This record gives sequence, structure tokens and C-alpha cells, in this order.
Amino acid sequence: MTSIKRIIKGDMVKLISGANKGTTGRVVSVLTKSNSVLVEGIGNIHRKVKPTKQNPRGGSKDIHVPISIHKIALVVNEKTGKTSRIGLSKNDDGKKIRLARQDNNKEIHTSNISSEKGKK
Repeated sequence: MTSIKRIIKGDMVKLISGANKGTTGRVVSVLTKSNSVLVEGIGNIHRKVKPTKQNPRGGSKDIHVPISIHKIALVVNEKTGKTSRIGLSKNDDGKKIRLARQDNNKEIHTSNISSEKGKK
């Protein structure tokens, strides 16, 4: 049984609060346990690494920091940058669909997003 989420991988989202407010980007992955997402181009930071036996020189590495799902909104129209809240409903076939609430409950199509049924 597959459950549909409000924000899924590949969606275009806009940050509505925080230091990067107003920035848009694609969702790289959704972390459901921590209620956060990884957004392309946002949240990349540089960390210093202490020397260890596996890495005797130490150095630095780039990591991707997740953003709370409460700080983002789905971009409904990419040309204008209009955002909307997301609602869930069932269609005539009984499948769950996503609806854009600020766009008069217009269905959000996810045809360009590849499904990852085999991965866990």
C-alpha cells in the first residue's frame, strides 16, 4: 500500500521563512521521520573533519543540511512563483490525489516524477 505525501521528491518548493526566505529549489529527498526535506542548492554547508585512522590528514567536507517541512510551500505555477497549501482527496477511481488549495482545489499532477517502488 502506497501512501501519498504532501511534498514529494522532485517538487518545486519555496522557502517561506528563515535566512533563505523566498528562495526556490527542487526537493532532493524527503525525510519523513524528522519532518524535513533536502532542497537542491539550499542548506549546503562546509564542515571541518578531525584526523582519524581512516583519514589521517583530516580536512573538510561539504554536507547537505535538511530544512523543516514547515518552512516550505509548494510552487504551483513555476512561471509566476505562486505557492499553495496542499490538500489530499480521493478521485473517482479511489486513488489519493493532491490538490492546490489556493488554486481552487486544482489537482497537482506528478507525471514528471519517477516512482521508486523498488527502493526502501
